[in-house]
Amino acid sequence: MAGKSFNPFEMAQTQFDKVADMLNLDNGVRGLLRNTLREYHFSIPVHMDDGSVKVFRGFRVQHNDARGPGKGGIRFHPQETIDTVRALATWMTWKCAVVDIPLGGSKGGVICDPHNLSQREQEQICRGWVRQLSKNVGPINDVPAPDVMTNAQHMLWMLDEFETIQGSKYPGFITGKPVGMGGSLGRTEATGYGLIYTLREALKVLKIDPKDTSASVQGFGNVAQYAIRLYNEFGGKVLCVSCWDQNDQTAYTYLRAKGIDLDELLGITDRFGGIDKDKAKNLGYERLAAEAWLEQDVNILMPCALENQVTGENVHKISKKVKILAEGANGPTTPEADKFLDEKGVYVLPDFLANAGGVTCSYFEQVQSNMNYFWTKEEVLTHLDEKMTSAYHAVNDLSKKRKLYMRDAAYVIAISRVAQACKDRGWI
Repeated sequence: MAGKSFNPFEMAQTQFDKVADMLNLDNGVRGLLRNTLREYHFSIPVHMDDGSVKVFRGFRVQHNDARGPGKGGIRFHPQETIDTVRALATWMTWKCAVVDIPLGGSKGGVICDPHNLSQREQEQICRGWVRQLSKNVGPINDVPAPDVMTNAQHMLWMLDEFETIQGSKYPGFITGKPVGMGGSLGRTEATGYGLIYTLREALKVLKIDPKDTSASVQGFGNVAQYAIRLYNEFGGKVLCVSCWDQNDQTAYTYLRAKGIDLDELLGITDRFGGIDKDKAKNLGYERLAAEAWLEQDVNILMPCALENQVTGENVHKISKKVKILAEGANGPTTPEADKFLDEKGVYVLPDFLANAGGVTCSYFEQVQSNMNYFWTKEEVLTHLDEKMTSAYHAVNDLSKKRKLYMRDAAYVIAISRVAQACKDRGWI
């Protein structure tokens, strides 16, 4: 999450401004797209299990909906900030545009720590969040989804509250629901798999055999776990993962030279992606400092946790063996680090392209829910692969044609599409 000296929204605006200059966007377009359309800030009072009342702060930011209803997750995090939500909503706009799905960008959050909340208390936060926004979200204007420390159960509580308020059934109001309750098969795997689909195509372009590669992964939640699984299936080897330890309130890197065993680690991992350090030691894993994942002699780095992880201060620690940085997280790399990576020739798969599998499959779920007809898992993953592969090659082709850094090429495509939609609607 954003630290005091780091403002993710300013970073998002800096990234936008760079490409806006390249596209020669006029001031009207810039003024609209570098800022959010609307924001909601509110309080959620909750009767806690101990009899007290605690008030949680909640947010929903809608950055742009020119291309369709807003789309974006809801985070539960103790260090959530409005600027983090603004940045994530902005990146959602570009993410939906770059993979060419008819949605805009939104994001939500609540300042809370689910680790320290009972199920009943979490349910009250979910229902309270919906009560504050029931007039401003919905299947045809803004569709929420899970994000950091929220899951299918949270989405189902939110859906139930929305339908209770509206007095009708609206399964397309929210995505990431449990399968059997309007959720889509393949949704759990989508973000991690989408990351590896783009990585697979990048390795083809770079003429590198996945079997000859090794990787280091930051994070061990849903995105990282499924990315590791598919990467292993393609023949790659993950040497280490870095994840948060709730008991110590810090992160550690778990390294094993012969490679990690995903199923083995999953057996000693809590529901938030935290690894039991004592059991990991018994299994032969070396426990290192949080940033050690960045310093390993691997070919591929996959930041799959939070924003502001690869910075101007630590990017110099990256091994010379690293050829690809595949961003599973949102905003993990700062502009200062981007400059260094570009100069060193590291091939970057930018976040809003590489991790767009989640929102793409959320779109598939929204479509299925609205028509009350559901696809097989094979159909979902086939459509996902097609979308991610097509989007990757469009960005890579533009990057080659105009000699652009991959992130800049992705932004050129996304911003151009959103700007055109705003113009076509007569907004600017």
